[in-house]
Amino acid sequence: MAYTAESVEHLAAQFAQLPGIGRKTAYRLALYVLKMDKEEVVSLARALVNAKEKIRYCSVCSNITETDPCGICSNAKRDRTVICVVEEPSDVLALEKTNEFKGLYHVLGGVLSPLDGIGPEDLRIKELLGRVSSSSVDEIILAMNPNVEGEATTLYLSKLLKPLVGKVTRVARGLPVGSDLEYADEATLSRALEGRIAV
Repeated sequence: MAYTAESVEHLAAQFAQLPGIGRKTAYRLALYVLKMDKEEVVSLARALVNAKEKIRYCSVCSNITETDPCGICSNAKRDRTVICVVEEPSDVLALEKTNEFKGLYHVLGGVLSPLDGIGPEDLRIKELLGRVSSSSVDEIILAMNPNVEGEATTLYLSKLLKPLVGKVTRVARGLPVGSDLEYADEATLSRALEGRIAV
């Protein structure tokens, strides 16, 4: 038996489909939308539809963009000899916020996950190999998340890329700034020791 109006239930159900949004948060969002002015709700709805209609994948790197190629791929100041391979467009955004990386990107669209039925043919690996073969790339940086699927994808890609590129590297893993050694898990500590640098 529903305790709220059917339209609120439907709205909450739509919010609950978003990643990281549980049932309680979905209801909070739905009730918040009801408190908003109609103009604000219409503006939100337009922004959602507008993004869905205008955003596409870059034909070069597969990042999300409104223009093709994207702003990163078309920027002549970027270092075209280095490509950083990431899982999702959100990873590009995270790396760009650091203002440290000045090369190009390649977005795979996920990671290898046999249990979920995701194999090499489901990712943009063929496109990556095509890019590397047709350009003068000196280094590929593999920046996958530090989990089982990310590690498997890194290993798979490194075997494919080593014969094609002079240098295949991966992002360092270790302790986050501000953390305590006693609270770190064994895998993180192991990676931190492996990736140690001279001081």
